[in-house]
Amino acid sequence: MDTLLSLVNRWQRGFPLVPSPFAAVAGYEGTGETKVIEAFAAARKAGWMARLGPVWAPRRLGWSTLAAARVPPDKLDAVAECVSIFPEVNHNYAREDEWNLWFVITSPSESRGRAILVAIERALDVPVIALPLRTEFFVDLGFDLTGEKKRAPIKAEVPTQASLSAEMEPLVHALSAGLPLVPHPYAAVGEAIGWSETAVIAQLEQWIGTRVVRRIGAVVRHRRLGYRANAMCVWDVSDDAVREAGERLALEPAVSLCYERFRAPPHWPYNLYAMIHGRDRETVLRERHRLGVELGLDRWPHRVLFSTKEYKQTGADYTGRER
Repeated sequence: MDTLLSLVNRWQRGFPLVPSPFAAVAGYEGTGETKVIEAFAAARKAGWMARLGPVWAPRRLGWSTLAAARVPPDKLDAVAECVSIFPEVNHNYAREDEWNLWFVITSPSESRGRAILVAIERALDVPVIALPLRTEFFVDLGFDLTGEKKRAPIKAEVPTQASLSAEMEPLVHALSAGLPLVPHPYAAVGEAIGWSETAVIAQLEQWIGTRVVRRIGAVVRHRRLGYRANAMCVWDVSDDAVREAGERLALEPAVSLCYERFRAPPHWPYNLYAMIHGRDRETVLRERHRLGVELGLDRWPHRVLFSTKEYKQTGADYTGRER
């Protein structure tokens, strides 16, 4: 297990964009191609690797937003199940708060995404708020399972909103579930949609270069690895201070995600978010308290929302198609 974990951890980013990527990984690891494929397959079968493939940067290919619903506690499971049915929903969690259901919508365009939010609100008769991304500080660059890597200074990025073109839809949809674990995965993806292997690799290279794809590699399910005390920490930071606060917060090893989102007044005044993942609640709260004090964040109104249940976690598919 330790060897398997180490291999997957090393290949959360930088997975080779070559015709035989598993053979390339095998060369780095000093083993055989078949053994590498079997290792990734074992991690996926065990459930703690969700997929191997590209991770899209938010709002660079289509439109996405974090959303929250205020659901009567006795109806939470039923409402969450209905929300998860929508193919545009790729993450769906219960959290400790009055706003107790949190999910992510991805779609080819903003108009379609907002229409889905309206449909959810009307169909389920619960209030829903949308909290689109405003600034990235540290977003989906992998989940270090060792906790040993130090972070370089991080520059905030304001994503340029884009719509997904019809030409790119087949490739995005084919990649959303991850690369097939076969010796020539890019050729297999291309064959399924009528693209050449060269074209698939070239497009992924272009997306990496323009930061449409944040990384290519293993996507782990941290909850399956024992990281079950996961807290979304939020602050209402003044607009003139949020960028500096976010850039400092993103450098902290305890922080696995960090970004600024638009507020949703009067229901939700918070704009700075950080995720802290840990194995126990006490450790997470201790880290959260330390960050609040050392970075001076707790002079601002704040909240901590622990996740209590995972309803859905899949790769983002900006096409909105059924899988």
